[in-house]
Amino acid sequence: MNILMLTPYLPYPPASGGQIRTHYLLKYLARNHSITLVSLYKDEIEKQYAKHLRSYCSEIHLCKRASKPWRPGTIMRAIFTNQPFLIVRNFSQEASDKIQSLLKNKSFDVIHAETFYIMPHIPETTIPVLLVEQTIEYKVYQHYTSSLPFFLRLPLYLDILKLKYWEKFYWTKADLVATVSEYDKNEIKRLASNIEPEVIPNGAGDEMFVKQIPLKKLTKPKLLFLGNFYWLQNVEAAKYLIQSIYPLLNKNLLQLELIIAGQNAGGKILTTHKNNISIVDLNPGDEQTVKKLYHSATLFIAPIFGPGGTRLKILASMASGLPVVSTSVGVQGLGIVNNQHALIAQSPEEFVEQIQRILSDEKLYQKIQNNAFKLVSEKFSWKSIAKKLENVYRNIINRTSKDIV
Repeated sequence: MNILMLTPYLPYPPASGGQIRTHYLLKYLARNHSITLVSLYKDEIEKQYAKHLRSYCSEIHLCKRASKPWRPGTIMRAIFTNQPFLIVRNFSQEASDKIQSLLKNKSFDVIHAETFYIMPHIPETTIPVLLVEQTIEYKVYQHYTSSLPFFLRLPLYLDILKLKYWEKFYWTKADLVATVSEYDKNEIKRLASNIEPEVIPNGAGDEMFVKQIPLKKLTKPKLLFLGNFYWLQNVEAAKYLIQSIYPLLNKNLLQLELIIAGQNAGGKILTTHKNNISIVDLNPGDEQTVKKLYHSATLFIAPIFGPGGTRLKILASMASGLPVVSTSVGVQGLGIVNNQHALIAQSPEEFVEQIQRILSDEKLYQKIQNNAFKLVSEKFSWKSIAKKLENVYRNIINRTSKDIV
């Protein structure tokens, strides 16, 4: 198949959840298909990364979008037009022109759009469009706004109303919508009953799968939370872990070590007078350090309460043989069963209870390790996910061709 793939980011380095997802899909789709990639970029320095994708793509087109989203012109357009800020700041006239030219001069079987806010760049076309929603965006912004002072909420709520309207609008413009989880699929069906999404899940990176489930010492536990701290949900989770869970936990586990790691961790996560908390700043795409952190940790703690996100950190933990203690939101849509694949906690007291429970029960620890590894191996490998995506492409192409006839 000839695939035109559109992304609002360059899928390298594999730093954010979306970049990791697209990078692996390109890797496996490229084995049997020809891919033309159109990606937006903010800064000129990003162009150097395109060379890492050339082995996967027949053509790569990088199109400039605003490098600084909070420019007066961008803000004014978001306020005084019916377009939400997310669409305005991600729109690129260069990308719109390039896509129109490609559709005019080349033949494609399917258009794959990652995120709804890349959709405004696509002109009217008879080529089937698959829209993949990595998360339901308006719900993420809704959660963020609820944490702000009251006087800031009203203007942002107006933008969220526009965001919700256009997100639903572009679901109807696509020939097929896909989500990364059953939970998001059901949410879309609830919001738009005429839409029947497919699920194309996220996966665990090939490099994260261990060859053998590791035996871990539980007497001097290292607790890890790893994420991209440019994202609100991860900042919230880390602060909750340090401020609400850690003080209770530290009373009982004196040899405890807590590691908070990720991009922009040092800029967002502040700790004072806590000697056994480490903040590790990660460079984009630093896979070796990420692997070392997962492999050296005893537990992965994920007190995530905000909606959205790719859940890649959870899948990586499972593939690494690292048991997870998380909120129900943190493992949403992964088919995880409490006490089988992970331990679920909803309050600081429950987190402390579950952490102490698994650290004092070696059989439970090993059961969670093995069950989680089995689940991620069977359902969340990128190779099998890419095969499912290929079948979705074929179905949408066949269905659209019949409609045209």
